[in-house]
Amino acid sequence: MNKTIYIIRHGQTDFNLQGIVQGSSVDTSLNKTGRRQGTAFHNAYGHLPFEVVLTSTLKRTHETVKAFIDDGIAWEQCPEIMEINWGDQEGKETTPESRLEYKTVANAWHSGNYDAALTNGETARELGNRVAMFVKKLKQRPEKLILVCAHGRTMRALMCVLKELPLLNMDNFSHSNTGMWLVTQEDGKFTFHKENDTTHLLIEKKGGIVSLR
Repeated sequence: MNKTIYIIRHGQTDFNLQGIVQGSSVDTSLNKTGRRQGTAFHNAYGHLPFEVVLTSTLKRTHETVKAFIDDGIAWEQCPEIMEINWGDQEGKETTPESRLEYKTVANAWHSGNYDAALTNGETARELGNRVAMFVKKLKQRPEKLILVCAHGRTMRALMCVLKELPLLNMDNFSHSNTGMWLVTQEDGKFTFHKENDTTHLLIEKKGGIVSLR
C-alpha cells in the first residue's frame, strides 16, 4: 500500500550537550531546548492527518512527539527502532580512549565488517537486522500517513535500509535533533523528498530569524 512517512530524530537532551553516551539503556528526558524543538515540529506539521505515531520505547522519543499523541493519534512503541546499544560506554562521558574505540569500530563498519562492536555493545549487523524488520512491518501497515520518531545511529541504519544501501554508508547520513526525513512508499519502493530537514526550527522573531538548534 502506498504511504507517506515522516521520520524524525528525538529532541535534544542534556546528555547530548554534555557528550555523554546514551544508547539503548540510558532513558533520558528532553531538556528545555529539546521540548521546544518538539513543539516547533508540531507547530509545523501538527495540521497533517497522521494516522499513527511510531516511536522507540525510550522516553526521549515519546516526549518529542507528545503533542501528536496528545492530539489523540494512535501511538505504538517499536523496539526495532531503539537506539543502538553502545555497551560499556553508555551513561559515560566520552574520553580519548572511548573515542578511539568508537573510531575503530566505525571504521570497521565502513569497511564492511558489520560484526564489530564496542565492548559489550551491539553490532551493526544486529542493528541492521532489527531495523530491516521494522521496515518490513512498515511496508505492511495499512496507514497511509505515518510519523516515526527514532534515534541517531538507528536512523542512519534505517536510511540505508530504505535506500537499499549497504550499512557501510551509515555515516553518510546526518541526524540533527528533530531533523526530519520525508519519504513516500509506492509499490514497495521508497522515495526521499526531504533529508534531515530542520526548517521547522527557524523561528521568526523581531530583528530576524533565530534557530532552536
